[in-house]
Amino acid sequence: MEDNNNSVQQIAAYLKNPENPLKARFRALFALRNLNTPEAVKLIGSCFAEETSDLLKHELAYCLGQMQRKEAIPILEGLLRDKSNAAIVRHEAGEALGAIGTDECLQIVSEFTDDDSTEVAETCQIAVSRISYKKMIEDGKVRRPLESTLFFSVDPAYASAEGPLNHQSLLNTAMDPNETLYNRYEAMFQLRNMNTEESVRALASLFKDDSALLRHEVAFILGQMQHEAAKAALVERLADVHESPMVRHEAAEALGAIGNADCQRILHNYKKDPERIVRESVDVALDICEYEMSNEFEYANGKDIIHAVNLPKGGKTDCKA
Repeated sequence: MEDNNNSVQQIAAYLKNPENPLKARFRALFALRNLNTPEAVKLIGSCFAEETSDLLKHELAYCLGQMQRKEAIPILEGLLRDKSNAAIVRHEAGEALGAIGTDECLQIVSEFTDDDSTEVAETCQIAVSRISYKKMIEDGKVRRPLESTLFFSVDPAYASAEGPLNHQSLLNTAMDPNETLYNRYEAMFQLRNMNTEESVRALASLFKDDSALLRHEVAFILGQMQHEAAKAALVERLADVHESPMVRHEAAEALGAIGNADCQRILHNYKKDPERIVRESVDVALDICEYEMSNEFEYANGKDIIHAVNLPKGGKTDCKA
């Protein structure tokens, strides 16, 4: 037990050290996330104070949400309330609170549905709806949503459980500006769960939407699907210097998840991008791409945590913006 505790402390120390390569620190973070213990939450939470990378800070918040532990709520609340944090970090904190989904989380995110940052406000609106829907499921008032056996992330919205579930009807809902963002997200995640080339192309058409938050979620979903048919649309988002960095960064990581030689070549073109969050995302994406092109098994395996410090290849990760 003592050896394991020492390993956990080593991995946390590696994660906190800004002198270490960012892609390696990401692997360390994923290893801690996979442990999913109160100690891991505390160690991840301790990384925010001196961290300068908004990309890593937002990923720290994302992982806390994926762990769904109540111990993370005060950490995430502090991030959301602190308006000196970048919008992408505050957005991720709001989404993580939605993923944890307690009444306390609902009270917190409800305060930020009209935030000065559009991305934060929209995130918290979606989080309020997700938590409310979760409560209705638990009370037996609505149907339990459809679950996918392919994707294991805790999503900001449940996949659609009602109405016609064909590609066109779902795309119509996802594209409808008169629908709530939450309902549009439900349709998007059901398109993801269908996991067909037609659903990939339907999702890619949503890059025309006015909401940067929605566009970034589309890029994340396409990364999860890892379908070659998404590549052209993702490359277009990454190449557009007028696109929100939040979207460009997610497009880069999605290309890394697709993980072939062409994606690798394209990503190399953006290693010196003027936007820090984009070039850092490219660094991480190239690491994921290298994994996807290898025969190794698991990326940052928490079962053998000390190896994460030594950067093993292996296991698909679900990087998030």
